[in-house]
Amino acid sequence: MDKELLMESAREMKANAYSPYSKFAVGAALLLKDGQVINGVNVENVSFGATNCAERTAIFTAIANGSKKGDFQAIAIAGDTEDFLPPCSICRQVLAEFCSPEMPVYLTNDKKEILELTLRDLLPYAFTDLEM
Repeated sequence: MDKELLMESAREMKANAYSPYSKFAVGAALLLKDGQVINGVNVENVSFGATNCAERTAIFTAIANGSKKGDFQAIAIAGDTEDFLPPCSICRQVLAEFCSPEMPVYLTNDKKEILELTLRDLLPYAFTDLEM
């Protein structure tokens, strides 16, 4: 699947977001290595700490459906923003837990332009090892 089709899936998902407080809908489309696409949306809560971002919704759904660390090929993230919309820091760290540092991350803006980065570009000093 090319990045334009993946991004279109992320854009379409925005309609399913639950964002009554911020009024800021976000959609994500996570491409698995087997070609399957898992979508996610932001789901807000009046207690903002209980809110879940679109990127984490997609990752957690994929894991709940049986995907494993390393099964992910790319992610596209869409919101209605003038500039490119990157994942928050918590989402970046969750992506680092399950995805390759070289995995493509596609961001868009309200002009429908697509910026392609890698996960490493977004999180160059990821917390990846926990020694006990």
